[in-house]
Amino acid sequence: MIDEVGEFEVASGATIHYRSVGPPNGVALMLGLPLMASHTRIFGPDSGATLNGYLDRLTDVYRVLLVDYPNIGKSTSPPPAEMTAERVCSDLLATADAAGFGKFVYWAYSWGGAAALQLASRSDRLSALVVGGWPPLGGQYADILRAARRQLDDPPPSARVVLREPAQYAQWVTFYESVLDWPEQQAIGEIDCPRMVFFGGRGDVDPGGEDIHIAGTIRKRRGELRRLGWSVHEIADRDHSVCLDAAAVVPPVRAFLDKARSGTLTR
Repeated sequence: MIDEVGEFEVASGATIHYRSVGPPNGVALMLGLPLMASHTRIFGPDSGATLNGYLDRLTDVYRVLLVDYPNIGKSTSPPPAEMTAERVCSDLLATADAAGFGKFVYWAYSWGGAAALQLASRSDRLSALVVGGWPPLGGQYADILRAARRQLDDPPPSARVVLREPAQYAQWVTFYESVLDWPEQQAIGEIDCPRMVFFGGRGDVDPGGEDIHIAGTIRKRRGELRRLGWSVHEIADRDHSVCLDAAAVVPPVRAFLDKARSGTLTR
């Protein structure tokens, strides 16, 4: 079992800090938002229970890579004005390289889930994909961009926790502007690694007064997603914060990943 940290410069003055935990030769798994390399430093000591809940359920087989990203904790990449989907994917792949990963599982939630779709559609290095709390089809990118713009001058408390300063909130505007013309239907249809989406059954949200139908959209398009080869898992009666409950989230995802790894996956 290893538990080591690393840091590298991805661009001039822009560094990425990461932590790798698990068997040295374990299955490579990059675990994105809501988990971080400096998780308890960012969210406080009580958040260690969430982090350990994930690690304890995964690191017998999986070598888990945690990253302070984007521009959070001990990382300084990317600057808000540069956080396009292209830059995010480049940074994540560079982090995988730094950790010694070749092909790897990528698993992330909410904004991280949206970023995961970009990564899967731009790279052939994913051995499996897990998207939490974001619809692979029917993503309301224009609506959430409008919400981000509306909150630029006064970011919500939930966002301030992970920002160095309020002005950094502009990074979300940069990202969502960069994906407005993304050919979602075509891109999702071309993803060919094992793929799963999970969500809380009450997981619709309303940032900045915009109704973002995460749970509703995934339910509506469940059949289409399954025809496209996705495993779809609803966690009943849970809201968007279900990602913080490792006991609810990890078992179904772990079952999916184990089957994908063994070649016994059926959707």
